[in-house]
Amino acid sequence: MAGLSNATRSEIVFFDLETTDRSQGRIILEFGAILVCPRKLEELKSYSTLVRPSDISIISSLPMQHKGITPDAVSKAPTFSEIADQVYDILHGRIWVGHNILKFDTARIRDAFAEIGKPAPKPKWIIDSLILLTEKFGRRAGDMKLATLAKYVGLPPQTHRSLDDVRMNLEVFKRCATILLLESEDESNQQDTAMEEEEEEGAVQLCCSALRVRFGVMDSKYNAYPWRPKLSFVVDTSPSLCQILDACDEKAQQLSVESGSNSEWNPVVFRKDGCFPTVRLHIPFVDVDGPDGPRFETEIYRKKSYGAVEELKFSKVDELIALINEGTFVDAYFSLNHYDYLQKAAGIRLVAKKLFIHPN
Repeated sequence: MAGLSNATRSEIVFFDLETTDRSQGRIILEFGAILVCPRKLEELKSYSTLVRPSDISIISSLPMQHKGITPDAVSKAPTFSEIADQVYDILHGRIWVGHNILKFDTARIRDAFAEIGKPAPKPKWIIDSLILLTEKFGRRAGDMKLATLAKYVGLPPQTHRSLDDVRMNLEVFKRCATILLLESEDESNQQDTAMEEEEEEGAVQLCCSALRVRFGVMDSKYNAYPWRPKLSFVVDTSPSLCQILDACDEKAQQLSVESGSNSEWNPVVFRKDGCFPTVRLHIPFVDVDGPDGPRFETEIYRKKSYGAVEELKFSKVDELIALINEGTFVDAYFSLNHYDYLQKAAGIRLVAKKLFIHPN
């Protein structure tokens, strides 16, 4: 595990917990994590440890072997308080990936840190492979549990040990992605036709959920570069979104050159060594004289913790700046609009059509 804490925050962390049964309060018995290169999806470093519950009576009540974990081994393990700093350093500020992580693992982590009176780590954002693969892969693999998916893609049986499970999760992720890619290749001609028809009618539109705001709303009204959006914010982008935008960028740049443009092309995805890729979302508005202030063309909503949605109306730019700031999560519906400003700069502008602001 040495050197794990020195890695940059750009790595993705796959992690998994083994816990006691529900009747015993889901107490953490094992923590396992791997850091993964976001570009190559290769394991860089790993860490795992058994965890001794603070209540020793839980140890004595464990069966002789609980998911391959013995009471004797647990009794000799460090407590969560003793590994908390290491766990925090591994998780905080990174993208978290896990199977059923939203409902299970993240809640257990928060509870464990709360129990010892320390702040819990916060993710850059979360990818729940159960939700993602159910949406993209469908129910072809039955109940979509990790063991079922592993069997479907030809992996050995699940061991229910944390480090083995996170490695299996990564491999399942990659193999399912390969299957989807091969299937999409078979339909590429139909997809290309659909894209052309959509482009003739108007701008291509995308929808992305749980985008994490890297830099909040900025009013660049007096920016020296007129082709840049006057009101915008920057969000982190997932590898899948980058892949889509890079493909659109390449095609748009090719069409721009073929049309005779000499403008310098600005890539839609911004990349910097040691940082996760980002994109800028533009919020168009119309200046209106009078007390009503500007009229925002983007529909903006606030999601309530209990599932309701509230439409928001603004009379001042400052109100919007206060709402969308660093660390906020948003669901965004946006269009890809080509621009070419006076043969100086060209590129794709992402224009927000609808924004759903997540509760803090």
